[in-house]
Amino acid sequence: MKKKINSKFMLISAIAIIVMAICAMVLFYDILKKQIFDDLKANAHVISMMKPEDLPDEINYNLNKDGLRITLINEDGTVIYDSMEDESKMENHRERPEIVSALAAGEGRAMRKSTTSTKHTFYYAMRTDDGKVLRIGKDSNSIYSLIIKMVYLTLSVGFCVFVLCTVLAHRLTKRLVAPIEKMADNIVLLEENDVYDEMKPFVATIKKQHVDILKHSQMRQEFTANVSHELKTPLTAISGYAELIASGMTSGEDTIHFATEIHKSAERLQYLINDIIKLSELDSDDTKIEFETLDLHEMALNCQAMMEIPAEKNEVTVEVQGDSAEIRGNRNLIDELIYNLCSNAVRYNKKGGKVTIMTGTENGHPTLTVKDTGIGIPKEAQKRVFERFYRVDKSRSKSTGGTGLGLAIVKHIVAQHEAQISLESEEGAGTEIKVVFLK
Repeated sequence: MKKKINSKFMLISAIAIIVMAICAMVLFYDILKKQIFDDLKANAHVISMMKPEDLPDEINYNLNKDGLRITLINEDGTVIYDSMEDESKMENHRERPEIVSALAAGEGRAMRKSTTSTKHTFYYAMRTDDGKVLRIGKDSNSIYSLIIKMVYLTLSVGFCVFVLCTVLAHRLTKRLVAPIEKMADNIVLLEENDVYDEMKPFVATIKKQHVDILKHSQMRQEFTANVSHELKTPLTAISGYAELIASGMTSGEDTIHFATEIHKSAERLQYLINDIIKLSELDSDDTKIEFETLDLHEMALNCQAMMEIPAEKNEVTVEVQGDSAEIRGNRNLIDELIYNLCSNAVRYNKKGGKVTIMTGTENGHPTLTVKDTGIGIPKEAQKRVFERFYRVDKSRSKSTGGTGLGLAIVKHIVAQHEAQISLESEEGAGTEIKVVFLK
Protein backbone atom coordinates (compact mmCIF):
# COMPACT_ATOMS: atom_id res chain seq x y z
CA MET A 1 0.00 0.00 0.00
CA LYS A 2 2.79 2.41 0.98
CA LYS A 3 4.66 1.72 -2.27
CA LYS A 4 1.55 2.29 -4.35
CA ILE A 5 0.76 5.62 -2.68
CA ASN A 6 4.41 6.70 -2.98
CA SER A 7 4.55 5.77 -6.68
CA LYS A 8 1.26 7.61 -7.32
CA PHE A 9 2.64 10.76 -5.69
CA MET A 10 5.81 10.50 -7.79
CA LEU A 11 3.82 9.95 -10.99
CA ILE A 12 1.62 12.98 -10.24
CA SER A 13 4.75 15.05 -9.51
CA ALA A 14 6.39 13.95 -12.77
CA ILE A 15 3.26 14.74 -14.82
CA ALA A 16 2.89 18.13 -13.12
CA ILE A 17 6.57 19.00 -13.77
CA ILE A 18 6.36 17.92 -17.44
CA VAL A 19 3.15 19.89 -18.02
CA MET A 20 4.59 22.97 -16.29
CA ALA A 21 7.83 22.68 -18.32
CA ILE A 22 5.92 22.43 -21.59
CA CYS A 23 3.70 25.38 -20.64
CA ALA A 24 6.76 27.40 -19.59
CA MET A 25 8.56 26.63 -22.88
CA VAL A 26 5.52 27.54 -24.98
CA LEU A 27 5.05 30.76 -23.02
CA PHE A 28 8.76 31.60 -23.26
CA TYR A 29 8.74 30.96 -27.01
CA ASP A 30 5.66 33.15 -27.55
CA ILE A 31 7.17 35.98 -25.49
CA LEU A 32 10.50 35.64 -27.32
CA LYS A 33 8.84 35.60 -30.73
CA LYS A 34 6.80 38.71 -29.89
CA GLN A 35 9.93 40.44 -28.61
CA ILE A 36 11.83 39.59 -31.81
CA PHE A 37 9.09 40.96 -34.04
CA ASP A 38 8.83 44.09 -31.88
CA ASP A 39 12.62 44.59 -32.18
CA LEU A 40 12.46 44.06 -35.96
CA LYS A 41 9.64 46.58 -36.20
CA ALA A 42 11.60 49.16 -34.20
CA ASN A 43 14.69 48.60 -36.38
CA ALA A 44 12.58 48.87 -39.53
CA HIS A 45 11.15 52.23 -38.46
CA VAL A 46 14.63 53.58 -37.71
CA ILE A 47 16.12 52.32 -40.97
CA SER A 48 13.14 53.61 -42.99
CA MET A 49 14.16 57.15 -42.06
CA MET A 50 17.31 56.77 -44.13
CA LYS A 51 18.18 55.04 -47.37
CA PRO A 52 19.20 51.43 -46.60
CA GLU A 53 21.52 51.30 -49.58
CA ASP A 54 23.39 54.36 -48.27
CA LEU A 55 24.07 52.94 -44.79
CA PRO A 56 27.77 53.05 -43.81
CA ASP A 57 29.70 49.82 -44.05
CA GLU A 58 30.32 49.84 -40.30
CA ILE A 59 26.58 49.87 -39.59
CA ASN A 60 25.97 47.15 -42.14
CA TYR A 61 28.73 45.09 -40.54
CA ASN A 62 27.22 45.43 -37.08
CA LEU A 63 23.76 44.61 -38.41
CA ASN A 64 25.09 41.49 -40.15
CA LYS A 65 26.96 40.53 -37.00
CA ASP A 66 23.69 40.71 -35.04
CA GLY A 67 22.04 38.50 -37.65
CA LEU A 68 19.93 41.30 -39.12
CA ARG A 69 19.32 41.42 -42.86
CA ILE A 70 17.88 44.46 -44.66
CA THR A 71 16.00 44.10 -47.91
CA LEU A 72 14.30 46.83 -49.99
CA ILE A 73 11.66 45.70 -52.50
CA ASN A 74 9.78 47.56 -55.24
CA GLU A 75 6.00 47.40 -55.59
CA ASP A 76 6.43 44.90 -58.43
CA GLY A 77 8.44 42.59 -56.14
CA THR A 78 11.92 43.20 -57.57
CA VAL A 79 14.67 43.47 -54.98
CA ILE A 80 16.35 46.88 -54.99
CA TYR A 81 18.78 46.28 -52.15
CA ASP A 82 19.86 43.41 -49.83
CA SER A 83 22.48 43.76 -47.09
CA MET A 84 23.71 40.16 -47.37
CA GLU A 85 23.10 38.99 -50.93
CA ASP A 86 23.55 40.31 -54.48
CA GLU A 87 20.10 41.74 -55.26
CA SER A 88 20.59 41.24 -59.00
CA LYS A 89 20.67 37.48 -58.50
CA MET A 90 17.62 37.36 -56.22
CA GLU A 91 14.22 36.26 -57.49
CA ASN A 92 11.06 38.35 -57.40
CA HIS A 93 9.61 38.76 -53.86
CA ARG A 94 6.11 39.81 -54.86
CA GLU A 95 4.57 36.55 -53.55
CA ARG A 96 6.40 36.47 -50.22
CA PRO A 97 3.76 36.41 -47.40
CA GLU A 98 5.24 39.34 -45.47
CA ILE A 99 5.49 41.42 -48.70
CA VAL A 100 1.89 40.68 -49.66
CA SER A 101 0.70 41.75 -46.16
CA ALA A 102 2.87 44.90 -46.18
CA LEU A 103 1.55 46.04 -49.59
CA ALA A 104 -2.02 45.32 -48.55
CA ALA A 105 -2.09 46.40 -44.86
CA GLY A 106 1.05 48.46 -44.36
CA GLU A 107 3.03 45.80 -42.50
CA GLY A 108 3.55 42.05 -42.51
CA ARG A 109 5.18 39.35 -40.46
CA ALA A 110 6.41 35.88 -41.32
CA MET A 111 8.60 33.10 -39.93
CA ARG A 112 9.92 30.67 -42.52
CA LYS A 113 12.95 29.21 -44.20
CA SER A 114 14.65 31.76 -46.44
CA THR A 115 14.90 30.76 -50.10
CA THR A 116 18.04 32.84 -50.50
CA SER A 117 19.99 31.96 -47.35
CA THR A 118 18.29 28.59 -46.67
CA LYS A 119 18.12 29.59 -42.99
CA HIS A 120 15.05 29.75 -40.79
CA THR A 121 14.33 33.48 -40.49
CA PHE A 122 11.98 35.92 -38.79
CA TYR A 123 10.72 38.63 -41.16
CA TYR A 124 9.11 42.01 -40.57
CA ALA A 125 8.07 44.10 -43.59
CA MET A 126 6.63 47.63 -43.78
CA ARG A 127 5.46 49.81 -46.66
CA THR A 128 7.42 53.05 -46.88
CA ASP A 129 6.04 56.45 -47.88
CA ASP A 130 7.29 56.06 -51.44
CA GLY A 131 5.39 52.77 -51.90
CA LYS A 132 8.37 50.46 -51.58
CA VAL A 133 8.63 47.70 -48.97
CA LEU A 134 11.38 47.64 -46.35
CA ARG A 135 11.97 44.18 -44.87
CA ILE A 136 14.09 43.31 -41.85
CA GLY A 137 15.05 39.69 -41.32
CA LYS A 138 16.72 37.96 -38.39
CA ASP A 139 18.35 34.57 -38.50
CA SER A 140 16.72 32.23 -35.94
CA ASN A 141 19.91 30.34 -35.09
CA SER A 142 20.72 32.70 -32.24
CA ILE A 143 17.14 32.46 -31.06
CA TYR A 144 17.16 28.67 -31.07
CA SER A 145 20.36 28.68 -29.08
CA LEU A 146 18.50 30.69 -26.44
CA ILE A 147 15.65 28.20 -26.55
CA ILE A 148 18.05 25.26 -26.17
CA LYS A 149 19.63 26.94 -23.15
CA MET A 150 16.13 27.49 -21.76
CA VAL A 151 15.32 23.81 -22.32
CA TYR A 152 18.46 22.74 -20.46
CA LEU A 153 17.64 25.12 -17.62
CA THR A 154 14.02 23.93 -17.46
CA LEU A 155 15.08 20.26 -17.46
CA SER A 156 17.64 20.91 -14.71
CA VAL A 157 15.13 22.76 -12.55
CA GLY A 158 12.49 20.10 -13.30
CA PHE A 159 14.86 17.32 -12.25
CA CYS A 160 15.70 19.10 -8.99
CA VAL A 161 11.99 19.65 -8.31
CA PHE A 162 11.27 15.99 -9.06
CA VAL A 163 13.95 14.86 -6.60
CA LEU A 164 12.49 17.19 -3.98
CA CYS A 165 8.97 15.90 -4.71
CA THR A 166 10.23 12.31 -4.38
CA VAL A 167 11.62 13.03 -0.90
CA LEU A 168 8.45 14.88 0.14
CA ALA A 169 6.25 12.12 -1.32
CA HIS A 170 8.11 9.51 0.72
CA ARG A 171 7.68 11.52 3.93
CA LEU A 172 4.05 12.38 3.16
CA THR A 173 3.25 8.73 2.40
CA LYS A 174 4.85 7.68 5.67
CA ARG A 175 2.78 10.22 7.63
CA LEU A 176 -0.36 9.36 5.68
CA VAL A 177 -0.08 5.61 6.28
CA ALA A 178 1.13 5.85 9.91
CA PRO A 179 -2.40 6.01 11.47
CA ILE A 180 -3.56 3.10 9.31
CA GLU A 181 -0.56 1.04 10.40
CA LYS A 182 -1.37 1.87 14.02
CA MET A 183 -4.93 0.70 13.38
CA ALA A 184 -3.59 -2.56 11.98
CA ASP A 185 -1.32 -3.09 15.02
CA ASN A 186 -3.98 -2.56 17.68
CA ILE A 187 -7.09 -0.54 16.92
CA VAL A 188 -8.36 -0.77 20.50
CA LEU A 189 -5.33 1.12 21.87
CA LEU A 190 -5.44 3.70 19.04
CA GLU A 191 -6.29 7.18 20.29
CA GLU A 192 -8.65 9.35 18.22
CA ASN A 193 -6.03 12.14 18.16
CA ASP A 194 -3.69 9.80 16.26
CA VAL A 195 -5.92 9.70 13.15
CA TYR A 196 -7.32 12.22 10.70
CA ASP A 197 -10.64 13.91 11.44
CA GLU A 198 -12.21 12.25 8.38
CA MET A 199 -11.24 8.81 9.73
CA LYS A 200 -12.49 9.32 13.30
CA PRO A 201 -16.07 8.06 12.66
CA PHE A 202 -14.66 5.06 10.78
CA VAL A 203 -12.16 4.29 13.58
CA ALA A 204 -14.83 4.68 16.25
CA THR A 205 -17.13 2.28 14.40
CA ILE A 206 -14.36 -0.28 13.85
CA LYS A 207 -13.26 -0.03 17.50
CA LYS A 208 -16.83 -0.55 18.68
CA GLN A 209 -17.28 -3.53 16.36
CA HIS A 210 -13.91 -4.93 17.44
CA VAL A 211 -14.81 -4.62 21.12
CA ASP A 212 -18.23 -6.17 20.43
CA ILE A 213 -16.60 -9.07 18.59
CA LEU A 214 -14.16 -9.65 21.45
CA LYS A 215 -17.01 -9.48 23.96
CA HIS A 216 -19.13 -11.81 21.87
CA SER A 217 -16.21 -14.21 21.50
CA GLN A 218 -15.60 -14.15 25.26
CA MET A 219 -19.29 -14.74 25.93
CA ARG A 220 -19.27 -17.68 23.54
CA GLN A 221 -16.21 -19.16 25.24
CA GLU A 222 -17.82 -18.74 28.65
CA PHE A 223 -21.09 -20.14 27.33
CA THR A 224 -19.31 -23.18 25.85
CA ALA A 225 -17.45 -23.76 29.12
CA ASN A 226 -20.68 -23.44 31.14
CA VAL A 227 -22.59 -25.72 28.77
CA SER A 228 -19.85 -28.36 29.04
CA HIS A 229 -19.90 -28.11 32.83
CA GLU A 230 -23.71 -28.18 33.11
CA LEU A 231 -24.06 -31.16 30.74
CA LYS A 232 -21.28 -33.04 32.47
CA THR A 233 -23.08 -33.17 35.83
CA PRO A 234 -26.26 -35.04 34.76
CA LEU A 235 -24.31 -37.23 32.32
CA THR A 236 -21.91 -38.25 35.08
CA ALA A 237 -24.84 -39.10 37.36
CA ILE A 238 -26.60 -41.12 34.63
CA SER A 239 -23.39 -42.98 33.78
CA GLY A 240 -22.63 -43.74 37.44
CA TYR A 241 -26.10 -45.00 38.37
CA ALA A 242 -26.40 -47.02 35.16
CA GLU A 243 -23.01 -48.65 35.83
CA LEU A 244 -24.11 -49.67 39.32
CA ILE A 245 -27.33 -51.20 38.00
CA ALA A 246 -25.49 -52.95 35.15
CA SER A 247 -22.97 -54.50 37.55
CA GLY A 248 -25.79 -56.23 39.52
CA MET A 249 -24.59 -54.75 42.78
CA THR A 250 -27.95 -53.14 43.63
CA SER A 251 -31.00 -54.60 45.35
CA GLY A 252 -34.60 -54.02 44.28
CA GLU A 253 -35.11 -50.82 46.28
CA ASP A 254 -31.70 -49.44 45.27
CA THR A 255 -32.45 -50.17 41.63
CA ILE A 256 -35.71 -48.20 41.85
CA HIS A 257 -33.86 -45.33 43.59
CA PHE A 258 -31.05 -45.29 41.01
CA ALA A 259 -33.57 -45.48 38.14
CA THR A 260 -35.41 -42.50 39.64
CA GLU A 261 -32.15 -40.51 39.84
CA ILE A 262 -31.32 -41.47 36.25
CA HIS A 263 -34.77 -40.22 35.21
CA LYS A 264 -34.25 -36.90 37.06
CA SER A 265 -30.82 -36.41 35.51
CA ALA A 266 -32.21 -37.24 32.06
CA GLU A 267 -35.00 -34.70 32.55
CA ARG A 268 -32.47 -32.09 33.68
CA LEU A 269 -30.35 -32.92 30.62
CA GLN A 270 -33.39 -32.52 28.39
CA TYR A 271 -34.26 -29.14 29.95
CA LEU A 272 -30.69 -27.96 29.44
CA ILE A 273 -30.59 -29.04 25.80
CA ASN A 274 -33.98 -27.44 25.09
CA ASP A 275 -32.89 -24.15 26.68
CA ILE A 276 -29.55 -24.18 24.85
CA ILE A 277 -31.33 -24.78 21.53
CA LYS A 278 -33.77 -21.98 22.31
CA LEU A 279 -30.91 -19.56 23.11
CA SER A 280 -29.09 -20.53 19.91
CA GLU A 281 -32.23 -19.83 17.89
CA LEU A 282 -32.66 -16.45 19.58
CA ASP A 283 -28.97 -15.58 19.00
CA SER A 284 -29.20 -16.39 15.30
CA ASP A 285 -29.66 -13.39 13.01
CA ASP A 286 -31.13 -15.62 10.30
CA THR A 287 -34.18 -16.58 12.35
CA LYS A 288 -37.26 -14.87 10.93
CA ILE A 289 -39.78 -13.93 13.61
CA GLU A 290 -43.43 -13.61 12.60
CA PHE A 291 -45.55 -11.19 14.61
CA GLU A 292 -49.28 -11.18 15.21
CA THR A 293 -51.76 -9.49 17.53
CA LEU A 294 -51.77 -11.22 20.93
CA ASP A 295 -53.75 -10.71 24.15
CA LEU A 296 -51.45 -10.85 27.19
CA HIS A 297 -54.36 -11.62 29.54
CA GLU A 298 -55.45 -14.60 27.49
CA MET A 299 -51.87 -15.92 27.30
CA ALA A 300 -51.45 -15.46 31.07
CA LEU A 301 -54.56 -17.64 31.65
CA ASN A 302 -53.09 -20.33 29.37
CA CYS A 303 -49.83 -20.22 31.37
CA GLN A 304 -51.80 -20.53 34.62
CA ALA A 305 -53.34 -23.75 33.29
CA MET A 306 -49.90 -25.08 32.26
CA MET A 307 -48.42 -24.32 35.70
CA GLU A 308 -51.19 -26.09 37.62
CA ILE A 309 -49.30 -29.35 38.27
CA PRO A 310 -45.87 -27.77 39.08
CA ALA A 311 -47.61 -25.24 41.35
CA GLU A 312 -49.54 -27.96 43.17
CA LYS A 313 -46.34 -29.97 43.56
CA ASN A 314 -44.57 -26.96 45.15
CA GLU A 315 -47.69 -26.04 47.19
CA VAL A 316 -47.92 -22.65 45.47
CA THR A 317 -51.02 -20.81 44.24
CA VAL A 318 -51.01 -19.15 40.79
CA GLU A 319 -53.61 -16.51 39.94
CA VAL A 320 -54.17 -14.07 37.06
CA GLN A 321 -55.32 -10.49 37.53
CA GLY A 322 -55.88 -7.46 35.32
CA ASP A 323 -57.44 -6.67 31.97
CA SER A 324 -56.98 -7.46 28.32
CA ALA A 325 -53.78 -5.96 26.81
CA GLU A 326 -52.99 -6.45 23.13
CA ILE A 327 -49.46 -6.48 21.72
CA ARG A 328 -47.73 -7.29 18.42
CA GLY A 329 -45.53 -10.29 19.09
CA ASN A 330 -44.56 -13.85 18.31
CA ARG A 331 -46.92 -16.30 20.02
CA ASN A 332 -44.33 -18.99 20.77
CA LEU A 333 -41.80 -16.51 22.18
CA ILE A 334 -44.34 -14.69 24.37
CA ASP A 335 -45.57 -18.08 25.65
CA GLU A 336 -41.95 -18.93 26.47
CA LEU A 337 -41.46 -15.58 28.21
CA ILE A 338 -44.55 -15.90 30.46
CA TYR A 339 -43.84 -19.57 31.18
CA ASN A 340 -40.20 -18.93 32.22
CA LEU A 341 -41.19 -16.05 34.52
CA CYS A 342 -43.97 -18.10 36.14
CA SER A 343 -41.81 -21.24 36.34
CA ASN A 344 -39.10 -19.32 38.22
CA ALA A 345 -41.73 -17.72 40.49
CA VAL A 346 -43.13 -21.16 41.37
CA ARG A 347 -39.74 -22.92 41.65
CA TYR A 348 -38.19 -20.35 44.00
CA ASN A 349 -41.29 -19.80 46.14
CA LYS A 350 -42.09 -20.86 49.69
CA LYS A 351 -44.51 -23.56 50.75
CA GLY A 352 -47.96 -22.01 50.73
CA GLY A 353 -46.67 -19.11 48.65
CA LYS A 354 -48.40 -17.25 45.86
CA VAL A 355 -47.64 -16.21 42.25
CA THR A 356 -49.64 -13.37 40.68
CA ILE A 357 -49.67 -12.69 36.93
CA MET A 358 -50.95 -9.18 36.16
CA THR A 359 -51.76 -7.77 32.73
CA GLY A 360 -52.93 -4.31 31.76
CA THR A 361 -51.82 -0.93 30.41
CA GLU A 362 -49.49 1.63 31.99
CA ASN A 363 -48.97 5.04 30.36
CA GLY A 364 -50.46 3.69 27.16
CA HIS A 365 -48.16 0.66 26.98
CA PRO A 366 -49.23 -3.01 27.43
CA THR A 367 -47.64 -4.43 30.58
CA LEU A 368 -47.03 -7.91 31.97
CA THR A 369 -46.05 -8.34 35.65
CA VAL A 370 -45.20 -11.57 37.46
CA LYS A 371 -45.01 -11.23 41.25
CA ASP A 372 -44.23 -13.93 43.82
CA THR A 373 -43.90 -14.26 47.60
CA GLY A 374 -40.76 -16.40 47.35
CA ILE A 375 -37.23 -16.29 48.67
CA GLY A 376 -36.29 -13.10 46.84
CA ILE A 377 -32.96 -12.10 45.30
CA PRO A 378 -30.09 -10.42 47.19
CA LYS A 379 -29.25 -6.87 46.06
CA GLU A 380 -25.77 -7.83 44.89
CA ALA A 381 -27.19 -10.58 42.63
CA GLN A 382 -30.07 -8.67 41.01
CA LYS A 383 -27.94 -7.25 38.19
CA ARG A 384 -26.65 -10.70 37.21
CA VAL A 385 -29.80 -12.82 37.24
CA PHE A 386 -30.27 -12.33 33.47
CA GLU A 387 -26.81 -13.76 32.72
CA ARG A 388 -26.57 -17.24 31.27
CA PHE A 389 -26.15 -20.04 33.84
CA TYR A 390 -26.15 -17.57 36.73
CA ARG A 391 -27.93 -18.92 39.81
CA VAL A 392 -28.50 -17.12 43.07
CA ASP A 393 -28.82 -20.38 45.04
CA LYS A 394 -27.04 -23.12 43.07
CA SER A 395 -27.99 -25.95 45.39
CA ARG A 396 -31.69 -25.03 45.27
CA SER A 397 -31.59 -24.54 41.49
CA LYS A 398 -30.29 -28.02 40.88
CA SER A 399 -32.73 -29.59 43.31
CA THR A 400 -35.66 -27.80 41.66
CA GLY A 401 -34.49 -28.51 38.12
CA GLY A 402 -33.40 -24.98 37.18
CA THR A 403 -30.96 -24.63 34.27
CA GLY A 404 -29.85 -21.04 34.88
CA LEU A 405 -30.97 -20.11 31.36
CA GLY A 406 -34.61 -19.14 31.89
CA LEU A 407 -34.10 -15.43 32.55
CA ALA A 408 -31.41 -15.23 29.82
CA ILE A 409 -34.04 -16.47 27.37
CA VAL A 410 -36.54 -13.94 28.78
CA LYS A 411 -34.03 -11.13 28.22
CA HIS A 412 -33.55 -12.17 24.57
CA ILE A 413 -37.29 -12.32 23.91
CA VAL A 414 -37.80 -8.90 25.51
CA ALA A 415 -35.05 -7.43 23.27
CA GLN A 416 -36.54 -8.94 20.13
CA HIS A 417 -39.92 -7.39 20.94
CA GLU A 418 -38.31 -3.99 21.68
CA ALA A 419 -39.72 -4.09 25.21
CA GLN A 420 -38.27 -3.14 28.59
CA ILE A 421 -37.84 -5.40 31.61
CA SER A 422 -37.36 -4.37 35.23
CA LEU A 423 -36.86 -6.32 38.44
CA GLU A 424 -37.66 -5.47 42.05
CA SER A 425 -36.87 -7.94 44.79
CA GLU A 426 -36.34 -8.15 48.52
CA GLU A 427 -34.59 -11.09 50.05
CA GLY A 428 -37.09 -13.24 51.93
CA ALA A 429 -40.08 -11.16 50.76
CA GLY A 430 -40.45 -12.03 47.05
CA THR A 431 -39.72 -10.77 43.56
CA GLU A 432 -41.59 -8.70 40.97
CA ILE A 433 -40.60 -8.68 37.29
CA LYS A 434 -42.33 -6.26 34.92
CA VAL A 435 -42.21 -6.26 31.10
CA VAL A 436 -43.42 -3.12 29.30
CA PHE A 437 -44.10 -3.45 25.53
CA LEU A 438 -43.26 -0.16 23.87
CA LYS A 439 -44.68 -1.03 20.45
